[in-house]
Amino acid sequence: MTLSRYLPILTWARTYDRDTALSDGVAAVIVTIMLIPQSLAYALLAGLPPEMGLYASVLPLVAYAVFGTSRALAVGPVAVVSLMTATAIGNLGLSDPAQIAAAAGALALMSGAMLVLTGVLRLGFLANFLSHPVIAGFITASGILIALSQLRHILGVEAGGHTAVEVGASLIRHLPEVNLPTLVLGSATLGFLFWVRKGLKPLLLKAGMGPRGADITAKAGPVVAVAATTAVTWALGLADRGVAIVGDVPSGLPPLTVPGFSMDQVSQLALSAALISVIGFVESVSVAQTLAAKKRQRIVPDQELIGLGASNIAASVSGGYPVTGGFSRSVVNFDAGAETPAAGIFTAIGIALAALLLTPLLFFLPKATLAATIIVAVLSLVDLSILRKAWTFSRVDFAAVTATIVLTLVVGVETGVSAGVVLSVLLHLYKTSRPHVAEVGLVPGTQHFRNINRHRVETRPHLVTLRVDESLYFANARFLEDCVLDRVTEDRALRHVVLHFAAVNEVDMSALETLEELNRRLGEMDITLHLSEVKGPVMDRLKRSHFLDELTGQVFLAQYDAWCALEGEAVGAGEDEGVAPLQKDRV
Repeated sequence: MTLSRYLPILTWARTYDRDTALSDGVAAVIVTIMLIPQSLAYALLAGLPPEMGLYASVLPLVAYAVFGTSRALAVGPVAVVSLMTATAIGNLGLSDPAQIAAAAGALALMSGAMLVLTGVLRLGFLANFLSHPVIAGFITASGILIALSQLRHILGVEAGGHTAVEVGASLIRHLPEVNLPTLVLGSATLGFLFWVRKGLKPLLLKAGMGPRGADITAKAGPVVAVAATTAVTWALGLADRGVAIVGDVPSGLPPLTVPGFSMDQVSQLALSAALISVIGFVESVSVAQTLAAKKRQRIVPDQELIGLGASNIAASVSGGYPVTGGFSRSVVNFDAGAETPAAGIFTAIGIALAALLLTPLLFFLPKATLAATIIVAVLSLVDLSILRKAWTFSRVDFAAVTATIVLTLVVGVETGVSAGVVLSVLLHLYKTSRPHVAEVGLVPGTQHFRNINRHRVETRPHLVTLRVDESLYFANARFLEDCVLDRVTEDRALRHVVLHFAAVNEVDMSALETLEELNRRLGEMDITLHLSEVKGPVMDRLKRSHFLDELTGQVFLAQYDAWCALEGEAVGAGEDEGVAPLQKDRV
C-alpha cells in the first residue's frame, strides 16, 4: 500500500491491456504532433536553445508516468513557466550559452527538489491558500507579456525588455528597423494558426471528415506551419534577407548528467525556483483535477507534488529546463482518448525520435514561426473578463486581481507572482479576520433563526443571539469580542447573550482566551453568556480547558432550545420568579 502510494504506476499497470495501449498510442501520436513545435517555441521563449524544449519533453514525461496520479496530464514546457525561467536566468547576467543551459538545468533541479520535499511532507494543502482570481490574473498578465515579447520576432527587430512597458517602448523605438520578409512570414503564420484553431475543424467536418480525423488534422496545424515556412525560407533564401532562423540544432539526446552550478547561483535562483514550483503546481493540479472529474477519477495532490518534482529532476539531468502540466496539451491528451499515464511514455518516445531524426530539417525554421505559435497559444490564457467578474462579485478580489495584473505587466513577472502569492494569503487573512456576525431571531411558526436585518423574525429585549459565521482564531477573535461588546453596551434591558456556533469549526487558543475574557466582562455587566450548537470537535477542545466551568450560562444543543429556555425571562428575572436555573451540563 505504501509503495503504491509513492509509485502510482503499480496501480494502473496491473490492469494494462492491448485496448488501453491502443488508446494511449493514438493519444500519444496526436500530442506528439502538437508538442514538437510547442517545445521548440517555448525553449525560444525561455531564452534557451530550441533543442532544450525537446529534451524537456522526453524524460519528464516518463518520470510523471511513474510517479503522477493523473491519467491524462501531459507534462512538459509551458508558456508561463518558460517566461519565469527566462526572467530567472536573465537576472544572473550570463552570456555563455553553456552557462545559461546549466543554469536552466539547475533551476529545474532546485524546483524539483522543492516539489518532492513538499510532497513527502504532505504540504500540498498550502496551495489552497492561493486565490484563484489572483492566479488567473497573474496568468492573464503573463499571457499579455509573453505575446508582447514575441512581437519582436514577428517584426524581425532586436527589441527587448522584461516588463510590458519596457517591451512596448522598445518595439516602438525599433519600428523603423522592421524586416519586411519577416513581417510578411510572421503575419501569414499568425493568420494561418488562428484560422486553424477556430475554423479548420468545422470546415473538415462539413466536408465529411470524421471527428477524430478532423481533430488530428486541426492539431497538426502548427506542424504544417513549421514545415511550410521552413521550406519557403530555404527555397527563397530568406535567411540572407534578414529572416532570423533557428540554425543548427544538434541531433540526438544529451547524456544524463547533473547540471553544474555554484552556491552563488543557488542563492540567486532559490526564490525563482520556489515561485516556479508554486505556479507550476497550481496550474498542473487545476488541470489534473478538472480532467479527472470528467471521468469520476481522483488525483492525490501530495503525490502530484512528487510526480511534478520527479519530472523536473528528470528534466534537469536530461538537458531540459523547468516543466509542469500544460493545459492545452493535457486537454488534447484527454480528448484523444488517453487512458493511463503510459500515453506520456509513448509521447516521450515520439519526441525522442524527433530529436534523433528530424532536427537537421529545422535549420531554416524561422523564429517568427515559433513566435507565432507562442502568441496563438498564450492568447488563450488571457481572460480579462476576470476583472469584470471580480468587480461584480467582490471589490476586495477585484483589487487583488488588478494589483497582480498591473504589477506583472509594469514591474515584472517575479514581482507579479510574488505579489499574487502574498495577496492571496493577505486576502484570506483579511476575509477571515472580519467574520460575518449576524444577530438572529426566530422565524415565526418555525424553529429556524435568521438575520434580523434580512427577515421578519421574533426577538426579545432581554435576549440577543449572535450567529458567528467563521471559525475563530488569533486573527479574528478580537473582532468577535468587539462585535459582542458593541451590541451589549448601553442596552440596559439585555440579560442573556447566546453565541450561535453552528458555523464554527475551530477555536484556537487565542480565541479561547478571548471567549474567557468576554465571559468575564459580560458577567461584570450582569449579562449571562451562552453557547449553542457547538460542534463536537470544538466542544472536545473547550472541555480540555476551564472555560466551561467558568461559563456564566450554559451550552445548548440547539439554538431553539436556548430560545425556549430564555425567552420567558423578563428583565431582572431570576430563580425567585419561577425561572428554572440553567444547567451547564446541557449540551
